[in-house]
Amino acid sequence: MRIIIIIILNSLILASCGNKNKDKESKIKIEQNELDTKSFLDNVKLAINPKFKDWVLFENGTYIIFDDINQIDNIENESIRLMKEFGPVHAGGPAGDFNVISLNQTEGWVVSGHGYGMYTYVNPSELEMNSPDDVTIGLYGRSKRNSDGENPNIIHINSSKNN
Repeated sequence: MRIIIIIILNSLILASCGNKNKDKESKIKIEQNELDTKSFLDNVKLAINPKFKDWVLFENGTYIIFDDINQIDNIENESIRLMKEFGPVHAGGPAGDFNVISLNQTEGWVVSGHGYGMYTYVNPSELEMNSPDDVTIGLYGRSKRNSDGENPNIIHINSSKNN
C-alpha cells in the first residue's frame, strides 16, 4: 500500500512540475499582499534552529543550512550548485520524497526532502484551505522547491562570518 501511495504522490508531483509556459505562470511566487519579504524572512528565521547561523534563502522559500561556512569558498555559487542538483523534481528518484514538520516558533511548516540541510518554508497563507493535511503541504512545498531548483534566485544569506 505504501508503494502505491509513493507512486501516486510522485505522479502528482511530476504532473504539477511539468507544466511550463513562456510566461512561467507555473512558477510559484510569494504574493506581495499576502506575505511581504520582511515577514517572510522573519518567519524563515524563526523556522531555523538558532544554533544554525549559516544559511541561504531562495525566493520561493527553500533554504540551505551549512554546517561550516568557513569550508566554502563562495557561498552563493555553492548554494546555487546544490539547489540545481537537489531542487528539481526528477521521475523515479528520491526528489519527490518529503517530510512535513510543523513549526512551534512561527506559523507554518517546513518541508524536507533529499539534499542535506535543504528545507522549504510554507506559510499557511499560501494554501487555499484552513487545515491542510501533510500531503497537501508537502506537495506544495516540493513544488516551491522545484521552482527554486529550476530558477535559483538567492534573496538572503545569513552568515556567522558577519557576526
